[in-house]
Amino acid sequence: MCGIVGLHLRDPELYPQLGRLLETMLCQVVERGPDSAGVAVYGDRRRCPEGHAAVSVLVPAGTDFGVLGLPELLVTEAGDTTVLAAPVSPDALVAAVRAALPQATVVGSGTDLTVYKGVGHPRELAGVYDLANAQGWQGLAHTRMATESAVTPEGCHPFSVGPDQCLVHNGSFANHATIRRELIAAGHVFDSENDSEVGARFVADRLAQGEDLDKALRLVCERFDGFYTLLVTSADGFAVVRDAIACKPAIIAETDRWVAMASEFRALADLPGISDARIYEPEPERVYAWRRTTIRSEGASA
Repeated sequence: MCGIVGLHLRDPELYPQLGRLLETMLCQVVERGPDSAGVAVYGDRRRCPEGHAAVSVLVPAGTDFGVLGLPELLVTEAGDTTVLAAPVSPDALVAAVRAALPQATVVGSGTDLTVYKGVGHPRELAGVYDLANAQGWQGLAHTRMATESAVTPEGCHPFSVGPDQCLVHNGSFANHATIRRELIAAGHVFDSENDSEVGARFVADRLAQGEDLDKALRLVCERFDGFYTLLVTSADGFAVVRDAIACKPAIIAETDRWVAMASEFRALADLPGISDARIYEPEPERVYAWRRTTIRSEGASA
């Protein structure tokens, strides 16, 4: 069943409230997925300082991060996830982690993004992630009811497999095994058996080839069979798409100060100015995409 919430802030005055607002949204969809929860936060400079890259990893308890040999390394543990930040590029930090800590699973990386994934009740995990105190311009969260793979931190959402990129999914991809084989043949390496990771790696592959979120998600509609509502975020974007039948719930609300998406309206009910928001259900196979400076739906200015 799973629950998705996401918040894209247009008004910088709301940035200090991102985490509090996102936690309130998350707690309204916990019944949709009590197995686990994950969160992604964009723009919190206490978690990823200016001039640093951050990498979120899953590692065995007691891992010695000193073997990375990186100057000014910041290490923050949050349940199953550890966030590493250092004044190097994201690629350099990921490469250092993979070389020195082969047992680590990288679950997020970028210069603006921190990702947290873990098994447990979503309300408790929100506290573990210190979500209420998060700041920034964009965030998303997911509660999971597992149907396609085991309940493990690796199988939790969001899936962040490209720099500053995330995907969360409610539904099931029927042909994920076929597309997984194609991506593996093209050199992609997977960290879980979750069908949603296939979608994330497909989108990341298209973005790496220079396509934008709108085009990448149109291709998802062409290639993937099954039932899905997807929320995908990038370094400057926020996008939603549903399958042709649109049986998985989704609702979008917009004001001049923010754009929000959730699996249920009650997750939006406490957002500031919700009474004046434009509220609508996204149409099947239509991509809704917004950027930090321009707002687009189906490629047109809003």
